[in-house]
Amino acid sequence: MAAEFLPGNRLTLLRSGVEYFPALEAAIGEARREIFLETYIYAGDATGVRITGALCEAARRGVAAHVLVDGFGSKDMPAALVQQLHDAGVRLLVFRPEIWRLRFRRDRLRRMHRKLTVADDRAAFVGGINIIDDMDTPRQKPPRYDFAVKIEGPLVATIRQEAERLWNRVALARLKQSWRVGRSPAPEAARRGSQRAALVVRDNLRHRRDIENAYLAAIASAKQEIIIAAAYFFPGRRFRRALVGAAARRVQVVLLLQGRVEYVLLYYASRALYGTLLEAGVEIYEYHKSFMHAKVAVVDGHWATVGSSNIDPFSLMLAREANLVVEDRRFAAGLRALLRADIEHGARVVAKTSWFKQPLWRRVPNWIGYGLARFTIGMFGLSGRF
Repeated sequence: MAAEFLPGNRLTLLRSGVEYFPALEAAIGEARREIFLETYIYAGDATGVRITGALCEAARRGVAAHVLVDGFGSKDMPAALVQQLHDAGVRLLVFRPEIWRLRFRRDRLRRMHRKLTVADDRAAFVGGINIIDDMDTPRQKPPRYDFAVKIEGPLVATIRQEAERLWNRVALARLKQSWRVGRSPAPEAARRGSQRAALVVRDNLRHRRDIENAYLAAIASAKQEIIIAAAYFFPGRRFRRALVGAAARRVQVVLLLQGRVEYVLLYYASRALYGTLLEAGVEIYEYHKSFMHAKVAVVDGHWATVGSSNIDPFSLMLAREANLVVEDRRFAAGLRALLRADIEHGARVVAKTSWFKQPLWRRVPNWIGYGLARFTIGMFGLSGRF
């Protein structure tokens, strides 16, 4: 389904929690009617306490505050924070609670991975940043490298409708019928700027491939440059062929990928794809300066996306995701400048010549990781696309 681009928005690119959380806290503080907040991880660190305080204060002044967290990502959300939200009147729902932690189920990875907030009809946020301190990166060098966008303008109503739709579904599933939200009249679509943007979501019903298709359409139309920054990169055949095809058209294709090991299997499986991409002329850089969590891209200096979706089987085929897609040269230029600077000062190039000269003992872990990843994907019935 094609994304519906709406003009008249003002978009503010926010880099990491240093810029994101003050903006989010301010929007919560200014809300007068309602708040919807969705996050995969809701941590009990200083940031979680801070945002919890802002939500509770909003609820105490009469704002209808709705918080939706994922049952796996937020399984360790402290009971004290849950109680604090409850006591203040904030409504908290859990998407697919983890009841049997040790039991294997094929649907276990169908998570709510979105990071999305709406405050009244004034502002919305879409991106990749969870409610967790940027400095809380166990076994990794902080701060976490990520992006989000503050949206003001007509697109806020669309984002609100999407948040309401998912909230009502989960409320029904959790037997909280009274918590379902009635459709409020659409607010005036007041223009706040001149930027065109669309919300693109992925679910397991009508929007199964929307985010992937948005990427593929942009890659297919590229004429000069593609820059993709992805924390977790294990694309399927269609995506890999699109990148190789773009490079064959003499488009400069640049990948900024995770240089630090978080999930061992995915790390080595991703690297098993490097040879084919390098052979095709794709440039690969691994980000080493800190822990990378970004999921963004810029194409030809006018198309950009910032969101929660990685380029891997979890995001593209199982999880609920939300990306902002932007058609605006000023926004794209700002994101591109940051990515180019981070490539230059925080990443290491994966040189084609040295990659193919690696000894066998260094290549074996990549192919073991790739084989295990393919086996796991097959267990979930997804191997036809990878």
